[in-house]
Amino acid sequence: MRWLPIFAVFFSGALHAQSALAMPFFNHSGDASIDWIGESVAGTVHDALASEGLLALDRDSRMEAYRRLSLRPGAELTHASILKVAEALDAAQVIYGFYEVLPAPEPAGASKGSLRISARIVDMKAGTQGAAFEETGAMEDLATVEERLGWQTLESLSPKSAPPEDEFLKARPPVRLDALESYTRGLLATAPDERRHFFSQAARLDDRYSQPCFQLGKASWEQKDYKVAADWLARVSRSDPHYLEARFFFGLCRYYTGNYQAAEDAFKEVEAAVPLNEVYNDLGAAEQQRDASAAIESYRKALEGDDADPDYRFNLGYAEWRMGRFDEAVESFRAALDRQPNDAEAVTFLGMALKREGPRPGDPKTAGRQRLKTNYDEEAYRELKAELKK
Repeated sequence: MRWLPIFAVFFSGALHAQSALAMPFFNHSGDASIDWIGESVAGTVHDALASEGLLALDRDSRMEAYRRLSLRPGAELTHASILKVAEALDAAQVIYGFYEVLPAPEPAGASKGSLRISARIVDMKAGTQGAAFEETGAMEDLATVEERLGWQTLESLSPKSAPPEDEFLKARPPVRLDALESYTRGLLATAPDERRHFFSQAARLDDRYSQPCFQLGKASWEQKDYKVAADWLARVSRSDPHYLEARFFFGLCRYYTGNYQAAEDAFKEVEAAVPLNEVYNDLGAAEQQRDASAAIESYRKALEGDDADPDYRFNLGYAEWRMGRFDEAVESFRAALDRQPNDAEAVTFLGMALKREGPRPGDPKTAGRQRLKTNYDEEAYRELKAELKK
């Protein structure tokens, strides 16, 4: 199924109706220094669901709902407020709970004590609340305790598709407690420098930890430091729910640094799982460096999903023009100008196609004019796909 933006708008009021929302868990320990754990549990539950293909609302969506409802992040919400957040996001289920510290037995030694996490799931459609479930373990093993809770949530919501618990945990190596804390504090930080500091610290403390690598890769991408961004994004693991997004931006980084084969390979991997229009477009741009025919096919697939996008039309015309298919190029450039009349570059190439003037070797004005897309909306695609299957 191709990604259709028009359908996305049409279904925008119902897309979240099958999604699960993991709320920050509440700290019942009385120790404010571990408030960060509540956000960490919510993130792990979200990732457990999303990595196995379930629709899970992300932290940005939740924070937007908090803003709309004038709720203070970090505060313990009433049951009614939790339901209001879920209703505001049109979530089908909401997962919430609390955690508490159990003192270490005497003599305590090096142990930090144990943590017990209790959770519940509310079915918003049926208006029912499921039975409580919990996980308990040493504080030092918090990451594993959270992953086990994530698996319980997954098994509760999708028992037929949930993998065996041992298989699920094997794909998610335990993360050091201090690395987990640094990463979560990075999520909670508001200043970019502070966020980067905590994410870098988390990645340094545990080099197997995937999530901070994704965050650091995206931050470097936004600063146009493509080589550094690619290095971070390459470290994102397959079990990470951001894996395909990481591969998409890795492909862009490799394209901008001139490694077109690596870019093509990355875009093909993403396209096989999530056939987004922007992925087809960028795959075409990478393919055009070696195989213009393959590029044309990819651009046409992008247009099948969104024939109103002028950049897809332009890229198709540019590829046709470079191959000497001037009549086809004229048609494509005219279609691009129908959608964006003030596109001066399309006017220039249309003029050359009409005159049947081909590429000029060494002319920077006509070389490498492909237009890449940097948006990536996997979540909306999966929500739409689930909606259309109903």
